[in-house]
Amino acid sequence: MDLIKRTPLYEKHRLMQAQMAPFGGWDMPIQYGSIIAEHGWCRSSASLFDICHMGELLFTGDVGASGLEDCFSFSVKTIPVGRSRYGFLLNASGGIIDDLIVFRLAEERVMIVVNAATTDSDFQVIQSRLNGGCFEDITAKTGKLDLQGPFSRDVLVSRLDARISQIPYFKFMPMGILGVEALISRTGYTGELGYEIFLPVEKVGELWDLLLEDARVKPAGLGARDVLRLEVGYSLCGSDIDETITPLESGLEMFVDLSKPFVGREALLMSGKSGPARRKVAFRVNGRRSPRHGYEIWYQGQPVGHVTSGVFSPMLSSGIGIGLVRGDLAQPGLQMEVCHEGISMEVQTCVLPFYTGGSLRS
Repeated sequence: MDLIKRTPLYEKHRLMQAQMAPFGGWDMPIQYGSIIAEHGWCRSSASLFDICHMGELLFTGDVGASGLEDCFSFSVKTIPVGRSRYGFLLNASGGIIDDLIVFRLAEERVMIVVNAATTDSDFQVIQSRLNGGCFEDITAKTGKLDLQGPFSRDVLVSRLDARISQIPYFKFMPMGILGVEALISRTGYTGELGYEIFLPVEKVGELWDLLLEDARVKPAGLGARDVLRLEVGYSLCGSDIDETITPLESGLEMFVDLSKPFVGREALLMSGKSGPARRKVAFRVNGRRSPRHGYEIWYQGQPVGHVTSGVFSPMLSSGIGIGLVRGDLAQPGLQMEVCHEGISMEVQTCVLPFYTGGSLRS
């Protein structure tokens, strides 16, 4: 049995009396106080997240000749240096092994940021598809903090470097902070203006403390992060997407470039001819109850799918969720039911995102 891992900030979380729980093989802070309060602080100010559990993989070499270009659902070759791109690592059936972001550090150098639970398997899969270049797992020596919220830019400019204000969405900038080389990327998982900061693991604690000295910043756990991401319709690997679900089924075809070769492409082309038998649907509960992963979705007295994610949304004051349903029913405006062991919730299907008032593009 694998031992659960701890981030470099574990003792700091314990001192702050965070509620800890396993997530992706790591002991992570779920909340420091109230999930609702942490969610609200991120929407209105700036929240600091420990994301050191995420995996970082580094490739050096010729992107095309090595086979790296064919590993993902998008083109790596066309990513300009200094930019990043979101997409998928797929299996031969078109199922999603992982969703990830590739950062083009240089012409022959890219960093691939992957989910915690799939880091080891992602590395093995990608390595098995390569025929050249140098590929290494740098997770153990890489720390990662996310600062998210409408004041995140102002905080980082005042505490770290004025150049941070010049970083556009989905671009990044290498810079020296705290005496070491770091990478600051304008990306995130909350729907708010935010940044992901990568730096040597031994400096994570110092940066954590420095940012929390600012009164505009408070720590937030994975509980608030889950509510924030679902309000803007972001998928969670292992719940909304997995190796049995394709990007077409999950409504994420915009992140698939079918004009280029990649593992899983042929399966997606075949599926696209007839249309997926099931598709993602978003819904809002007629009340404050929270739907949960695995609950059944019913339509006109028949089960037609299941919930993949659900929470109570503070911004909408109602339960919200997404799920997989019969393909012809993945449309807004339908009245359905979510059911589980005597629980029944009336829901109405809708379009994503649920919440549109964020500062993401500010």
